[in-house]
Amino acid sequence: GLGRAYALTFAGRGALVVVNDLGGDFKGYGKSSSAADKVVNEIKANGGKAVPSYDSVENGEKLVKSALEAFGRIDIVVNNAGILRDRSFVRISDEDWDIIHRIHLRGSFLVTRAAWNHMKNQKFGRIIMTSSAAGIYGNFGQANYSAAKLGLLGLSNTIAIEGRKYNIHCNTIAPTAGSRLTQTVMPQDLVDAFKPEYVAPLVLWLCHESCMENGSLFEVGAGWIGKLRWERSLGAIVRGKDQPMTPEAVRDKWEKVCDFDNASKPRSIQESVSVLNDALSQIESQGTISMNSTSSRSMVSSAVDTTSLVGRELTTRMYKYTHLEPILYALGVGTSTKDPDHLKFLFEGSEEFCCLPSFGVIPAQASMFDGIPSLPGLNIDLAKMLHGEQYLELYKPLPTSGQLTSVSTIADILDKGSGAVLLIDVNTYNGKDLVCYNQFSLFFVGAGRFGGKRTSVKAKVTVNPPRRPPDAVLSDVTTADQAALYRLSGDWNPLHVDPSFAALGGFEKPILHGLCTFGFAARNVLKQFANNDVARFKAIKVRFSKPVFPGQTLLTEMWKEGNRVHFQTKVKETGDIAIAGGYVDIIPALDKPSSWEPVKTAGLQSNLVFEEIGRRIKEIGNELVKKVNAVFQWDITKDGKTAVQWS
Repeated sequence: GLGRAYALTFAGRGALVVVNDLGGDFKGYGKSSSAADKVVNEIKANGGKAVPSYDSVENGEKLVKSALEAFGRIDIVVNNAGILRDRSFVRISDEDWDIIHRIHLRGSFLVTRAAWNHMKNQKFGRIIMTSSAAGIYGNFGQANYSAAKLGLLGLSNTIAIEGRKYNIHCNTIAPTAGSRLTQTVMPQDLVDAFKPEYVAPLVLWLCHESCMENGSLFEVGAGWIGKLRWERSLGAIVRGKDQPMTPEAVRDKWEKVCDFDNASKPRSIQESVSVLNDALSQIESQGTISMNSTSSRSMVSSAVDTTSLVGRELTTRMYKYTHLEPILYALGVGTSTKDPDHLKFLFEGSEEFCCLPSFGVIPAQASMFDGIPSLPGLNIDLAKMLHGEQYLELYKPLPTSGQLTSVSTIADILDKGSGAVLLIDVNTYNGKDLVCYNQFSLFFVGAGRFGGKRTSVKAKVTVNPPRRPPDAVLSDVTTADQAALYRLSGDWNPLHVDPSFAALGGFEKPILHGLCTFGFAARNVLKQFANNDVARFKAIKVRFSKPVFPGQTLLTEMWKEGNRVHFQTKVKETGDIAIAGGYVDIIPALDKPSSWEPVKTAGLQSNLVFEEIGRRIKEIGNELVKKVNAVFQWDITKDGKTAVQWS
């Protein structure tokens, strides 16, 4: 079975092998040396080196001693011993339960423990635990076996954590293969098809000194291998501060509790507990549940009417720059000379030299932060500020150098209970020409409960992606210095470079700027769906949902629907969604026939109609977008040729 395949394959690659087999039947009865001897003789006949061991895995010390006496060291342990005592749940006897756990779970523990200090002292060890699909998913008639096999996964995960600093790696496999055990539950044709030789290569790779995989679980069989991981829904908070938690509250939030859209992939107990700490912080920041109460930490002073602040101009800021700033920004969001299409963003001498569209956030950001702290009646604590969402709309390509003027105003102030949201609109001009518009959504933790409204028609809203596989996925590996490079574009927050400041923010190390991740995503959509034509990039909206650490890999998943490209950004290593609900609106490229001539659009009666539609949509657009949830495009023709497109 599997043990024989492992032994022969290891020996064939030059390993010195101890072949352990008690020689009993699949139920654990009997004992014989013939099984181990046969494999040892086969290895020797092929020029390899091996010794037999006839001890039970419950005698782990003796088994490991066999390896040390024969070869002087032990580098690899493959825990593969197993028996079956299949019974329906109510028919499992104490003996059936105990013997399965003694062989599968306790036996693996005893053998691994016996080898541990030897591996620790030599600063190398590779350990394999053998689980099964029954342990992962359950299987009728195998409650004892399933429990032991899933227990091995927990054992393996903890060994992986404790062994990491000693270069001891431990992984778990769940193989499907023909063996003495599976031939009792599988048809013979499947036993023949699922050869043990289709499992052994995975085991050898996981045990190789160059393989850095640790603490992972793999299903394997028939020449296929897949990695498994945990997935957790975003969940829901079902109680308020100083209020009891009720079954009715659980019932009312059940759909959200079980909603796996934008699910996370926790990989450690720290990541598991962190969501509970976040929930506690949100609950504690609620104060009482009464909507009329005020908090001593409220952002809005009790004497201030928030409506009087809406529309207030914060500041006007000049942003003077040369070609250096757009190039530095492009480098900060992952643009590389390795891609020939990127030269236009990195070389001022290029005939097509231009700014990445997302560069439009840079002059706007400087304007916004200048004005926020000085607002009368607002208790602003920038240390408790989170950048929640971002919207950028471009009216024409950004100039590659010059002087831009940004004017920022308060669009609205929202009371979210656990915090306050400040919507800041920033219009950026080149002379008198409006070149771009930004909306920053800033969340101030613990600053809510001032009795304000929760929503605003002025807020640019995110849109969830379609429920289908993405049309395109682009991958970017950020560098360890990505945040240090991006901050040179003007975001000097020490949270992104100084570990001590990051720790104050609750992070184990400095995090990447949200707007840096935003820039990566915008660049990918521009490349994938607009052929890097900056004139076609109309607008982008994102919600920042999870932090990214420099060095992690960003996956931009994209779905095209009409002139809108929906996207989200995932962290490959964790599965976390860093940017959610994102979209980019693309201006369509008109097909130009060989005899194409410009069509004069002036005087088209349809212009008046669509201009009026556009005006009305701006007034009630956000609510309308939610209801319609679609993109409409009209092609207006004149003399048989497309004169203008409206969307």
